[in-house]
Amino acid sequence: MKRRMQTYNVSEELDRTFGAPGTESRRQAENQAWEEYNAQILLDARKEVGMTQSELAEKIGTDKSYISRVERGQTIPSISTFYRMVSAMGLTVELR
Repeated sequence: MKRRMQTYNVSEELDRTFGAPGTESRRQAENQAWEEYNAQILLDARKEVGMTQSELAEKIGTDKSYISRVERGQTIPSISTFYRMVSAMGLTVELR
């Protein structure tokens, strides 16, 4: 007996969980998702270049706990701090 797969509508699930597109609850969820995505990018980049949180913190003039908070998405760095972090890792940012 073959099992029939249930279809799953991602858009409907997002609407149920976070509200319809354009609502304040949906905007907040989207902003949080972007913040977590950017935090993960910084974490992955730091690990890829083989740098510790302490080393990165020292290069940009802050402490390890700040880097940790950024990488966990608890603190959002300013644009200038973001660029300092990227530069300290020997990377660049490309906007398209």
